[in-house]
Amino acid sequence: MQRTHDIYRPIDERTCDWREVERMLSDAELQEQTSRCMNCGQPFCHAYGCPLGNLVPDQNRAVAQGDWRRAFALLSANSDFPEFTSRICPALCEASCVHGLDEESVMVRQSEKRIIETAFANGWVTPRPPEKENGKSAAVIGAGPAGLSAAVTLRRKGWAVTVYEKRANVGGLLRYGIPCFKLDKSLIDRRRAILEAEGVRFVTGIEVGKDISAEWLAKQNDAVVVAIGTPAARDLKIPGRHLPGIHLALELLEGQNRFLTGEIAAPPIDAKGKDVLVIGGGDTGSDCVGTAIRHGAKSVTQIEIMPRPPDERSDSTPWPLWPYMLRTSSSHKEGCVRRWNLNSVRFVGENHVQGVEVERVVWTQSPEGRPLKFAAATDSREVIPADLVFLAMGFTGVPADMPLVAQLGLKQTPRTALVSDLSRKIFCVGDCASGASLVVRALASGKTIPLD
Repeated sequence: MQRTHDIYRPIDERTCDWREVERMLSDAELQEQTSRCMNCGQPFCHAYGCPLGNLVPDQNRAVAQGDWRRAFALLSANSDFPEFTSRICPALCEASCVHGLDEESVMVRQSEKRIIETAFANGWVTPRPPEKENGKSAAVIGAGPAGLSAAVTLRRKGWAVTVYEKRANVGGLLRYGIPCFKLDKSLIDRRRAILEAEGVRFVTGIEVGKDISAEWLAKQNDAVVVAIGTPAARDLKIPGRHLPGIHLALELLEGQNRFLTGEIAAPPIDAKGKDVLVIGGGDTGSDCVGTAIRHGAKSVTQIEIMPRPPDERSDSTPWPLWPYMLRTSSSHKEGCVRRWNLNSVRFVGENHVQGVEVERVVWTQSPEGRPLKFAAATDSREVIPADLVFLAMGFTGVPADMPLVAQLGLKQTPRTALVSDLSRKIFCVGDCASGASLVVRALASGKTIPLD
């Protein structure tokens, strides 16, 4: 039995709307797929792959047997937000699946989605308030994945928890960064209602450090959790950066999501009929690609300074490591020119961006095929035409001049990550403590606060 790759809605259908691109697999399809699980004596998917430690083989067995209630009980034992991870997690568990040594790994993420949606449909997902209050209060700063995870973890231990969020709604990048076609925002509202029923309080539209003092907040609570993510996006300071038409990726993604959820009357950026260039080859760049395609862009090109990854797992990342290899997203399949080994030299244009001058680079690689350093190739410059340019090159960390950092007296690592102060019960979790990473790791981080 082979793994199925038929998980998406047709391209000509999904690019005409903003609904989730993945279709919901049927019970029969998932029972067949999960029956491929070998129930390994040492399940690397659970012990090595999943940051949450999900009981993957046990879940697979329950699904294969059609026991969805048991599958939900097993999934919810370690995962508080499976409706999010089942849609946007890259499935680290699948990369470390033993089956993947000889064949394709067992499907896990789509099974997880079916489990949680079946649970919601049958009314199995109910609030789980603490059995008793402990008389202590905690303030959580930031309502992204790490903040939500910390909030539910502390609340179930009996803490009175208030979550402060500077934006109008909760979710962080789940709501404002990840496109609606990957994660329907009604799912965040659905989960928020569950958390509020458990006793978690949300205060939105308030930026701690500006609207209220972080120092005051620390004095009013027995513990403070800082979960502000990595707010500083990596910019590209090359000549011509001032030209109109050049945007950070989140300007496009956040604006589009705010429009689709009714926060604003119109999207601030429109790619219809334009030549779009995305600089940066990661997931955020892919999200820009899919958004521009749905706008009706004339063309979409994505460039990356790194070399093209190999089609198969590189020797530099042997099993069960997360494999260094080429990944093609659903957005790429919708119509996008992808190019590698290109370094951006300057933006071209007078009153508006008209293109980007790039140069080809040559990489020196390790014996295992991992890129180490690059040098510009001679006589390799060209101009890629573009009416819109989106910079999707990741995030640099937490700015040292953020008022919150000074008010709480937090130390930072050389890479600007925030350091917890356990003596004062100030805990930094998620990306602000580790650097930009995956949603599933942020959720796992929020569960690790050493408080009873």
